[in-house]
Amino acid sequence: VQLQASGGGLVQAGGSLRLSCAASGLTFSMDPMGWFRQAPGKEREFVAAVTGSSGGNTEYAGSVKGRFAISRDNARNTVYLQMSSLKAEDTAVYYCASAIRPYELRTSRTYGYWGQGTQVTVSS
Repeated sequence: VQLQASGGGLVQAGGSLRLSCAASGLTFSMDPMGWFRQAPGKEREFVAAVTGSSGGNTEYAGSVKGRFAISRDNARNTVYLQMSSLKAEDTAVYYCASAIRPYELRTSRTYGYWGQGTQVTVSS
């Protein structure tokens, strides 16, 4: 199993970025997918999740709701995180992950496979 995250970079506050996570070795369409982030000196935290082929339902952390959007393209085995109205506090390494069950998606222990992370830096 491989999860390859990309799309991070340096952006000014108020700007946008789109992260991508390409998956291989999974039954991708069936697996819920999530994004987490970890800022320096802080614990990894949940950002967003999308369920599998059963419905594509989404969940968001309160801090990003209305600014971030998670989506998936099952034909491309890719999950995306569109980030808008970025703030300095969004600066972190962002990780994509594949869940082992379709519930408790806000909890990192629900995820069995993790990507390598991509750095997002928002300058104020």
